[in-house]
Amino acid sequence: MKYPLSVCHFLYSAICNLVSKLCPRVEKFRCKIFHNLYSQLLFLAIIVNFIKHCSEYRFLLLTFIMSQENTEISAKFSTLNVNAMEFVPSFCQQERTSAVTTENNEENRSEITTPVADNDPLDSWDVEDEPVLPLEDEEAEDGEDADGESDVAPKQSKKKPQKIEENKSKKEHVNVVFIGHVDAGKSTIGGQIMSLTGMVDKRTLEKYEREAREKSRESWYLSWALDTNQEERDKGKTVEVGRAYFETDKKHFTILDAPGHKSFVPNMIGGAAQADVAVLVISARKGEFETGFDRGGQTREHAMLAKTAGVKHLIVLVNKMDDPTVNWNENRYNECRDKILPYLKKLGFNPTKDLTFMPCSGLTGQGIREPIDPSLCPWYTGHAFIPFIDDLPSLGRKTDGPFIMPIVDKYKDMGTVVMGKVESGCAKKGQNLLVMPNRTQVSVDQLWSDDDEVTAVGPGENVKIKLKGIEEEDVSPGFVLCDASNPIKIGKIFDAQVVILEHKSIICAGYSAVMHIHCAAEEITVKALICLVDKKTGEKSRSRPRFVKQDQVAIMRIECSGLICLEQFKLFPQMGRFTLRDENKTIAIGKVLKVIE
Repeated sequence: MKYPLSVCHFLYSAICNLVSKLCPRVEKFRCKIFHNLYSQLLFLAIIVNFIKHCSEYRFLLLTFIMSQENTEISAKFSTLNVNAMEFVPSFCQQERTSAVTTENNEENRSEITTPVADNDPLDSWDVEDEPVLPLEDEEAEDGEDADGESDVAPKQSKKKPQKIEENKSKKEHVNVVFIGHVDAGKSTIGGQIMSLTGMVDKRTLEKYEREAREKSRESWYLSWALDTNQEERDKGKTVEVGRAYFETDKKHFTILDAPGHKSFVPNMIGGAAQADVAVLVISARKGEFETGFDRGGQTREHAMLAKTAGVKHLIVLVNKMDDPTVNWNENRYNECRDKILPYLKKLGFNPTKDLTFMPCSGLTGQGIREPIDPSLCPWYTGHAFIPFIDDLPSLGRKTDGPFIMPIVDKYKDMGTVVMGKVESGCAKKGQNLLVMPNRTQVSVDQLWSDDDEVTAVGPGENVKIKLKGIEEEDVSPGFVLCDASNPIKIGKIFDAQVVILEHKSIICAGYSAVMHIHCAAEEITVKALICLVDKKTGEKSRSRPRFVKQDQVAIMRIECSGLICLEQFKLFPQMGRFTLRDENKTIAIGKVLKVIE
């Protein structure tokens, strides 16, 4: 019989008490500093060794363990590693096999011609031709085509994985990223959602509220449900991509809380790249909206990056409508909407299909789960946020393509565990896969979808996979876990169509920048400029340009500093779109046309 780590802690306490009664002399070797797990396991091993040589004590101990086998364990341990899978005490294995029967749970892509730009450089990211392989998800007609990936490690869930769910009917999995300028209220809205859906209990919220009050930050307590880092709580600013989840009757939602500060835009890119739906949070408070939307604010850049990442729908939440400077004023709401709408249309969002505006208050919860109280806001009669995203059309993901999962993060926990979002295909326990670009063959040992251990995962799910056959130090974020019989392409040199968004000087051969593509961040160099592309007609210039500048579209040859996993955009948009950043600014967006070598 196998015992999880919580049982191991329980046995540790039980053995200590039992041995101290049976043999007080042994108790003096138990030091009070045995607070970490490894010290406790070492002490447990010493006690087991002692008991092995004393049949009387051994018999009493095993009798005690068997009598406690079905007892619920409620003790909490502050140093418990919740991601660890299980610990199997050897003496339990040896003795229980004779008394209890154990259960055994066994369980070349063709190249394409270079596409030309459409009338709008940002609208040209739609896939018009049929893909050669059934890899990508169903594309949107007027917007971006597919999901993206993350180059940043999301915060790990602190909840212990539940039991394996085999026959549970799966709901559609939707990833929602909250983006926007710093202090717009993204984390507070996320915490309010967790509270209203019952994912954070009342006692925990009361604890957060008490601790926030002690720091004179009463209004921050809801954000602490997602900002678990002490630095984030002290400064009131999200640094890493926070992660949480909730369910409705129809769907399973994963919340990705992206940082809003300009210093952490690479982290935000990672969150946006994983999303199906983006929620742009803007503050209606006097002065805050203008600060975020004007040049230098992050509202514009975040909206542009979300469009580039391929989100299906953008919801604009006008937050802080309860602020005394606003007080649910309709004119202020219309002012914020009218200022940002032209910019979003310029990015390529369709106001009738891709965009939705909603007023809300993240602090009070008005407009989040239930409609806004008519006495507060009689002029808005639309949906609340959660019912609206619950009624969004199905994403229509395909499960028959080869398995592809860009690796967001990895850690070592009695084996190598990798995290990421499944972009294509399915994987199951025991399946053989390939880690690219180092071509390491691995097998799937265990699977988790959010906090539930499962036997299979499908596209759109955020998962953890425990692998056999590879060490943790041999895996890096940006690697891709894929089907062994149909591996993803790897390359170092490729041709791409690039739109220069914002760059003061000219760009010519030899220019270097940092490229963010799915979960990878890699330094690149422009090897050659091939041609310019006319924005309106899509016509390519006959002569090679000497340079390109802001607002121009060019086809160029790019060389990476190392091998990366990538695909032609037309074949697999999720693995073929990228952004270029330089001097802490997003200067260009691009799509892979052809992998050269």
